Amino acid sequence: MTPLYIIPARGGSKGIPRKNIKLLGGRPLIAYSIDAARAAGAPDSSIILSTDDAEIADTARSLGLEVEYMRPAHLATDTAGSREMMLDAMDWADSRGIAYDCVVLLQPTSPLRTADDIKAALELYSPDVDMVVSVKEASANPYYNCFETDPATGYLHISKGDGLLVRRQDAPAAWEYNGAVYVINPASLRAMPMGAFGKRIPSVMPAARSVDLDTPTDWLVAEALMSQSAKL
Repeated sequence: MTPLYIIPARGGSKGIPRKNIKLLGGRPLIAYSIDAARAAGAPDSSIILSTDDAEIADTARSLGLEVEYMRPAHLATDTAGSREMMLDAMDWADSRGIAYDCVVLLQPTSPLRTADDIKAALELYSPDVDMVVSVKEASANPYYNCFETDPATGYLHISKGDGLLVRRQDAPAAWEYNGAVYVINPASLRAMPMGAFGKRIPSVMPAARSVDLDTPTDWLVAEALMSQSAKL
């Protein structure tokens, strides 16, 4: 298997300003994703940092990663989609003769993801699936404590099932994407939006490594977890 690793790091960020190069544990945030890709076996020639921002690109270069590709401005807005961003990076890789048979998306906002997490997802991937995606156990289960409002009556009803389960353990497992690892079939990505993928395989990660940095509170949680891990 020959993965193409894409690390998206646009300059704009509203929840945590300049988060992609903000120091976490004394290192710029993007360093953790670059390190994880390398530790998973990726040569630097197969790692594309997708950024529109010169300072982010320079930060990656200071970490030893060559940054030749720059993301077009129209793919770096708040409304630009991940699929379009990846397709552009894939086209660039194709134009450079970089061979790959799957795409691994590593979002910098998952700094606690490890090389083993990436390897585990890659081991689950095969060309006959659309995507392997990292997940954690969902905090709310649609069979147990996730409800919807009936538009006709305004009353709550259970999202799935008959609502008679009295123990969460009896409910079918429910998963949520944690944003850490996506291993994607290039043909599937070119053919359809990711939400239309019919063959998705979960790669389970523990909650402790599933922090997704979106708010300042998330950042504090990540710092605390990293500090605790360093003491062990």
